[in-house]
Amino acid sequence: MMTNPKLEQGLAIRKAVLGAAHVERSLAAADDFNKPIQELVTTYCWGEVWGNEDLPRQTRSLLNIAMLTALNRSHELKVHVQGALRNGVSKTEIQAVLMQTAIYCGVPAALESFRVASEAIKTYTE
Repeated sequence: MMTNPKLEQGLAIRKAVLGAAHVERSLAAADDFNKPIQELVTTYCWGEVWGNEDLPRQTRSLLNIAMLTALNRSHELKVHVQGALRNGVSKTEIQAVLMQTAIYCGVPAALESFRVASEAIKTYTE
């Protein structure tokens, strides 16, 4: 990856939230075709947005859980549930967000997210 301050900041935040092992696996799996998306995500998602301190990381994690439920993105949800735990979000807070998604996103989406979150919580390691 090319070096720039937002990329470096994004990489540090991404590792802090998602775990260094997960991020390093993602980056190691990048090839010439998908390396640009890894750089984009790291720079803009993690460096620009997560690097903005207007919202605490716990709030960002809870928002991501709700949005990923609404979008039915189970793989990303699992990663972000574990990231939320790493950010200090409680299981009770995750449960409360998922209960609210049942009302606003639909019961099937919430049921799937509860299934994914339960698995993420069981397999979470710091």
